[in-house]
Amino acid sequence: MNVRRVVTGHDAHGKAVIVEDGVVEPTTVTLSPTVYHELWRADSSPTLPDAGANGPKTTFFPPVGGYRFFLLTFPPGDGGVDYEGLDIEAGLRELQEKLPGVLETNELEHPGMHTTDTVDMEIVISGEIILELDDGIETTLHAGDVNIQNGTRHRWHNRGSEPAVLAVAMIGLPRATGTQG
Repeated sequence: MNVRRVVTGHDAHGKAVIVEDGVVEPTTVTLSPTVYHELWRADSSPTLPDAGANGPKTTFFPPVGGYRFFLLTFPPGDGGVDYEGLDIEAGLRELQEKLPGVLETNELEHPGMHTTDTVDMEIVISGEIILELDDGIETTLHAGDVNIQNGTRHRWHNRGSEPAVLAVAMIGLPRATGTQG
């Protein structure tokens, strides 16, 4: 999928201008079939006027006060990768390099299950995707459906025959211990 990003900002005189218009290259890793298009990011709240510069690539998930905006494409199938013949150590290094912090949020004994200190606002653009929560609770989301993920433990499954594409806006939040909101 070609993803075009048009970015606006302000010039030195405060006038609105287009500062970027181009294709966002996808990020892929050997150990996952999911394709990531990282669209916009910041590790702290921006101020306006803004020159329209994207934040530095630090971690995949935003820190407290930061945000991320990206597309995820889940190919058909249940997220499995044929690990036979793969150099797992090289794959883990690649994962850490391209998607820093993803490995630390995932449960190795439950592949794909993860928990992040974020609120994720997700809309299914095309296809359908299954959201799994604790105790195997599942719900199917279709194109146009929205999911608000409030720092919960979850994983995704695409058991359909078409790719599922999700647009995701993610905000980093502090996690309180011993309380529930």
